[in-house]
Amino acid sequence: MHMAVASNQLLQLVVFAVFFAKATTQQLSLPNCTTKCGSVTIPFPFGTTKDCSLDNTFLINCTKASSSSSSTSTHIPFLPHTNQTVLNISLDGELRVAWPVASDCYDEKSIQVNQSFWGIRMTHFPVSSTRNKFVAVGCDTIAILAAFDFGGNNYTTGCLALCNRFNDIVANESCSGTGCCQISIPQGHLFEKVSFVTVGAFNNHSAVHDFNPCGYAFFVENGAYTFESTDLLKLEKKEFPVLLDWAVGNQTCQQAQKDLANYACKDNKSTCYNPPEKSGYLCRCLHGYRGNPYLIHGCQDINECMESNDCVEEATCTNLPGSYQCLCPAEYEGNGKMNGTKCSPKSNTKSRKEIIMIIAMSVSMSLVALLVGSFYAYLALKKRKLIKLKEQFFQQNGGLLLQQEVVRHGGSTETTKVFTVEELNEATNNFDEGKILGQGGQGTVYKGVLQDKRIVAIKKSKISDPNQIEPFINEVIVLSQINHRNVVKLLGCCLETEVPLLVYEFIPNGTVYEHLHDQNPTLKLTWKTRLRIAKETAGVLAYLHSAASTPIIHRDVKSSNILLDRNLTAKVSDFGASRIVPLDHSQIKTLVQGTWGYLDPEYFHTSQLTEKSDVYSFGVVLAELLAGKKALSFSRPELDRNLALYFVSSMKDGQLLHILDKNIDEANIEQLKEVALIAERCLRVKGEERPTMKEVAAELEGILVIEEHRWGSGNQSSEETDTLLRTTSPIIVTDGGNNYSSESYSINQITMSFVGGR
Repeated sequence: MHMAVASNQLLQLVVFAVFFAKATTQQLSLPNCTTKCGSVTIPFPFGTTKDCSLDNTFLINCTKASSSSSSTSTHIPFLPHTNQTVLNISLDGELRVAWPVASDCYDEKSIQVNQSFWGIRMTHFPVSSTRNKFVAVGCDTIAILAAFDFGGNNYTTGCLALCNRFNDIVANESCSGTGCCQISIPQGHLFEKVSFVTVGAFNNHSAVHDFNPCGYAFFVENGAYTFESTDLLKLEKKEFPVLLDWAVGNQTCQQAQKDLANYACKDNKSTCYNPPEKSGYLCRCLHGYRGNPYLIHGCQDINECMESNDCVEEATCTNLPGSYQCLCPAEYEGNGKMNGTKCSPKSNTKSRKEIIMIIAMSVSMSLVALLVGSFYAYLALKKRKLIKLKEQFFQQNGGLLLQQEVVRHGGSTETTKVFTVEELNEATNNFDEGKILGQGGQGTVYKGVLQDKRIVAIKKSKISDPNQIEPFINEVIVLSQINHRNVVKLLGCCLETEVPLLVYEFIPNGTVYEHLHDQNPTLKLTWKTRLRIAKETAGVLAYLHSAASTPIIHRDVKSSNILLDRNLTAKVSDFGASRIVPLDHSQIKTLVQGTWGYLDPEYFHTSQLTEKSDVYSFGVVLAELLAGKKALSFSRPELDRNLALYFVSSMKDGQLLHILDKNIDEANIEQLKEVALIAERCLRVKGEERPTMKEVAAELEGILVIEEHRWGSGNQSSEETDTLLRTTSPIIVTDGGNNYSSESYSINQITMSFVGGR
């Protein structure tokens, strides 16, 4: 009996292999018609031309669109008359489109600066009342939805979203009314003609403008939107998926079947059904078939034997048109199904033993031949698959982009080692969680030990996130342009794995942020060490801006990106957000990126990235080194929540000594004031009033020379030191001879808008 079972399983295995070898793709569109527009499949009755669609109702506008960031072009499908982007078309009567966001925005004076509303004609494809939600986002927002059908009836509803403080909704990710509101569309309301979405406000966002200048409203598919507090700041340029209903004509199945010439269910293996709460009818393949029921011969038989079925192990599955059957072996009886009469041995045991012996010999010889042939085929297939998989990972991880960028920037990666995945797995104990040093916006960093006993830091990019490929490649390119002792050295990379990897020198003493702000820091940073860290960091930025082969803007300067080695020497890291500036450009326009508290307010409001953006962020780091406070902390009182504003205000009021870190000892007060003045100039709101990093580095170098002279001359009198400080201190350029320019701080309220204060 067992040999018979093995014989049947072998037969099924052979049939399974033949099936996959001869598998063919099903036809979804009419012959000689385009099946795809861009990445979207266009199944009949839809089509991109009149000859390829059932009628003008199902005509899709496939428009060529060129990408501004690439020389290649693609095609985008649009619904006719609405210009809505089509995301997906289902033969089950559903059409997924991208729906724009309506917005209502105000400036800090409560003057309306921008308002957009959407009126979309839904002639043939009404919004699904069961698969979508209507959402309002904002803290002073009322969203209104109005719709009209062909009978002249209208339907109006609305949603109200309110809140008073940003802290009220920081941990709130539900749309229950606080910052976000959502409602269902009552069933039975078909938006057949026009849908209007408008947004308004009660108090013109005057009380909440600093963290919510706009109100928003939009349709969205159920489950496709999760509210986040950051959505209060900027949401108007997004689009969300919305499900629309579609059907053929406006007749029922019984009415449509009377006119067979125009009847849409063309395949004789298809059937017609009337969708609930919709006008018109839909087609679907009969049970046991799948495919496109709107095409002649569009429904193809499903081979249930190659998919899930209820045949027992002893039975042989045989595929039939639209069905299948389970046959027991000759020496068994029954119908071979799990829910029927299972296969059981017949009463003639002598005949069964003879059959078993014959089958056993045949199966044994067949299995030996099959195993030998399968083994060699497996080895060849595995080797080929491994090569293809490495090529796929190389392209997926930006290998081609890296090659293009290296050529474009004239760089070379010959001195950077290409590690194998086996080397890095061994170095990190297969990337054990206990080896994690830290996690950031671009990935996770592990500690590892190479075969030559070198300790390294291995950066692993975020998995399954295509948006992280460009920052990963950008960091390789930027680091290839840099040769500086105070920059973390890139040792090599690995692109043959599912996740791209970068290998750096290991910096053992953590970050400046940890030593300044951890409750139990391993060591206290003296004033002399802080001054040297500031000088070394400024030197790196000056090198990037002025001395590198091509100017580079770091774009994420902060204390957590400044590492300290065994000698507490500063090492600047994390160049994933950096930008290489063409030699003929002084600024570049980018999407705003950075860290709250360090972000240049001028860059935030204009999206114009310049070298002065790094200057501002460095000014915040200087303020951290002086005050010992975090750049941004919502646990502090509102007036000193943002360190940059609090520092500048204290300087203006002559309260520098009041805000200095109590852990600073043995510091010369005049030197502290000089460094504070440098920080104040770096933190000016207007970029043109800030010094260059080259100037800042030179001034800090001069101050450090004096500091080292003071430490090296312990017997020198304080009077002599003060005289030396006065005669060698760098000149501070100010506005109109004053220490502070009132004009420089006339838009402090604007700066507060992006850190949550009011």
